[in-house]
Parts: sequence; structure tokens; C-alpha cells
Amino acid sequence: MSLFTDLQNRILVIDGAMGTMIQRHKLQETDYRGEQFKDWHLDIKGNNDILCITQPRIIIGIHKEYLEAGADILETNTFSAQRISMADYQMESYSYDINVAAAKCARIAVQEFMQEHPNSTPKYVAGAIGPMNKTLSLSPDVNNPGFRGMTFDEAMEAYYEQVKGLVDGGVDIILIETIFDTLNAKAAIFATKKYFADQGIAELPIMISGTITDASGRTLSGQTLEAFYTSIVHANPISVGLNCALGAQEMRPHIEELSTLADCAVSAYPNAGLPNAMGEYDEHPQHTGGFIEDWAKEGWVNIVGGCCGTTPPHIKAIAEKVKGLQPRVFEPRSL
Repeated sequence: MSLFTDLQNRILVIDGAMGTMIQRHKLQETDYRGEQFKDWHLDIKGNNDILCITQPRIIIGIHKEYLEAGADILETNTFSAQRISMADYQMESYSYDINVAAAKCARIAVQEFMQEHPNSTPKYVAGAIGPMNKTLSLSPDVNNPGFRGMTFDEAMEAYYEQVKGLVDGGVDIILIETIFDTLNAKAAIFATKKYFADQGIAELPIMISGTITDASGRTLSGQTLEAFYTSIVHANPISVGLNCALGAQEMRPHIEELSTLADCAVSAYPNAGLPNAMGEYDEHPQHTGGFIEDWAKEGWVNIVGGCCGTTPPHIKAIAEKVKGLQPRVFEPRSL
């Protein structure tokens, strides 16, 4: 069954937080290094993406927990796996390898799960492309508003390499997510389109998910939700949505608005509420599931799941709440 057909027949569930689950393993510097990087000249603890190479069974295990909870779409552990962000660890040259390894981890998890559950509904692997740790629209120097930490071409080339690694590793979908600067997202879109054109192969479906940073309903770089959607719709995404920054309760009006704008599927995977004073997330899975059930009953969503602070119990609650509910009706645009 194709993803498009699946989206018209049921509400799909995307997985929850990878970082939250990795933190539960309480990994140390030696765990991150593994054998391959045991002599690396910098500390790499915190580089969660490198675990796809050094601790693949941990990443596969997390993926399988989400599948067991009811996830239909797995996100690869590649949120920062492009050379701009990998420069923090001087690991730019490993960006491609990380993406290939991450895609293979998710693919193995799906294969093992389907062997154990042969009658399960189809499962998909989404190659996760994050926003980078530099922005094209904003200056990092308050004294020089015109300064930029990178050029559009540098961002595009880094994303191009990431897309290549994800596709070579076997993903089903390209997911450009947690967008707070739409110009970065445009670089990722351009890189994705260019890669498939260069290779002369059919494009994979593209999912696009932005992040609204506060109650104003704008991205960090200042766009309204409608402006954001208008800026990326040329990519002809299979879905557009929101994730991160807000909990489901705070995200509700923005999902409602997006459902009236989009002529593709709508996705939503909020945080487990807002963080507490310690930066942790306290929202109970049943509360998260209840909020998202409300959106589904309103007919606003096609893909739902969780972001920061969400765990397999959150995804299980969400999957149970939306099971049997009708997906939002949409007609794809033709470009």
C-alpha cells in the first residue's frame, strides 16, 4: 500500500522523542565513542546521531519500542546529522555515514517488527532532516544584523549530502522537520529536489513540519503560519504540519488553522506539554492522547505523534485514541 493511499484510509501515527529515550540509557562518553571513535580528540557525549554507528542496537531497540506502541512512521535518528551541525564535534566527514547507518537502523527495526507481527499494517521510515544549528534568516551577532553564519549554498550542500545518505540507507520518506527558519527549510527542499533530479530517480514523498515558538503563532524567524505554508507549498509535500515547541493544548489553534490552509495531509506531533522548571516534561500519556483525539474528531489531522518528552506510552495512548477515527479529507494539489 502506498503512503498516499494509507493516509486517505486512516490516521497514521508517527513515533515519539528519540532524545528522551536515549537519555534513559544513561550512556557515558565511552558508550558514545564505541570502538570506532575510542581515540577521538574531542568529547562526543551528546552527539546522539553518532549512536547509529557506535550503538546501533540501542537505536534499533528504541525504534522497535515505538513500533510496539503503535507507530506507523519511524523517524531516523538524524536530527543533526549534516556537516554544519556535526562541526560541533569536528565530525563533518562522517555525516553521510551516520545517515546511512541511521536509515538502516530504522529499516532493521521495521523488518524485525514485521517478522514478529506479519499481519501488521504497513510501516514507513522517514529520513529526519532537522533545522541545523545555524540560521539563514537571522544574524547570530546582535551588533551586525546583516551577518550570516553560513550561505544558502553551504546549507543546501550539507542537506544534499544528508539526503543522499538517507536514500542510500533505504528511507521511504524525506521529513524536513522542526522548521523555525523557512529559508533553512528551502535549502533542504532544494537539496532534496536536486538530489532526485541529479540521480534521475523518482522523488520520495516529502513531509514538512514547522514549529511555532509561542502563542503569537509565528515561527522564530517571524513568519505567520499562513506565510510559512505559502513559502513551502511549492515542494508539493505529501504532508505539512507542526511539531515541537508547544504542547498539544497550546498547539490546538494552530493545527485548526493549518487544517483550513493545507491541500495536503496535515501532521501534528507536539511535546508532552510544556517543560517544567527543570526542563522536563510531565504531561501524562492519557492527557496527550486526549488532546490529539479531540483534533482527530474535529477532522483536522492525518498524521499524529509526539515530540520532546514523549515516550512509547504516549505513542500508545495516541494510537489507541485515534484508532478507527476518520482521517482529514484532502485533495492533493497539482503543480
